[in-house]
Amino acid sequence: MPVVDAHCDTLTILASQKRSLGTESTNGHLDLPRLRKGGVNVQFFAIFVGPEYSSSPVKYTNQIITLFNEEIQANQDFIKHVTSSNDIKETLAAQKTCAVLTIEGGEALNGQIEQLKEYYHYGVRALTLTWNGRNDLADGVGMGAGAGGLTNFGRQVVQSMASLGMIIDVSHLAEPGFWDVMDEVKVPIVASHSNCASVCNHPRNLTDKQIKAIAASGGVIGVTYVPQFIDFHQPTIDRLLDHIDHLYKVGGVSCIGLGSDFDGIDEPPDGLHDASVAVPNIINGLTQRGYKTSEIEKILGDNWLRLFKEVCG
Repeated sequence: MPVVDAHCDTLTILASQKRSLGTESTNGHLDLPRLRKGGVNVQFFAIFVGPEYSSSPVKYTNQIITLFNEEIQANQDFIKHVTSSNDIKETLAAQKTCAVLTIEGGEALNGQIEQLKEYYHYGVRALTLTWNGRNDLADGVGMGAGAGGLTNFGRQVVQSMASLGMIIDVSHLAEPGFWDVMDEVKVPIVASHSNCASVCNHPRNLTDKQIKAIAASGGVIGVTYVPQFIDFHQPTIDRLLDHIDHLYKVGGVSCIGLGSDFDGIDEPPDGLHDASVAVPNIINGLTQRGYKTSEIEKILGDNWLRLFKEVCG
């Protein structure tokens, strides 16, 4: 069964933790051996462009792309960079892990639409428009009640993404920008690592209205293992399953996926503590809650693969 995790920050901490994708580590949450143990065979790897790189975002992003390519080359018997549905199909058939390259933070564009096209050429297939603050594209959720929507450049970016075949990711985006995206393009929209505000009322989580809009677009929401987005008091795997239940009720099974945010979390909850155990435990929990096998397959991977084919080809 294809299992897709639509978000991790592993690329941006490998160097500082002196880790390699090919070597199992006790540091962090994700590497190739742990992905294989946990049954994850399609992993989205985000290049997180944090505020500390605001002065040279393109240089930094290109450095991480180089690191990614070096890791893929060093582990080519086990992993392949995939950019299309055919790539994914062939790589899964060869029993290798599929690596989808993404960027988290429109800062990486440095205000240049040509840069988006260059990243696409390098094999980037998704962009999270903002992190928590304000950038050239829009405001993130950290801007609070006064947050604005998409800028003119932000509108240009999402239009270009739609025409190129890049996945538009609204995780971290403030709500006015979210609705601007929905008005601007008519393609499936994703929230790669977000949970439900009705279950845990954190600014990073999605309202029921947003969930319905993503589902109506044909999009997918990756439930995330970040403790404070699961529950303020008891961030357990059971509470994560409550978020899945809520998405099922509000948006239907076809809008649900996984988006761990591994290596972007200080300390994940028990049972979700790394890539070797999270998916097996989620499968057990969904089975105990009465989900059908076909529904579990959609949640674990089929929904993301369907969306990837629709958007990226």
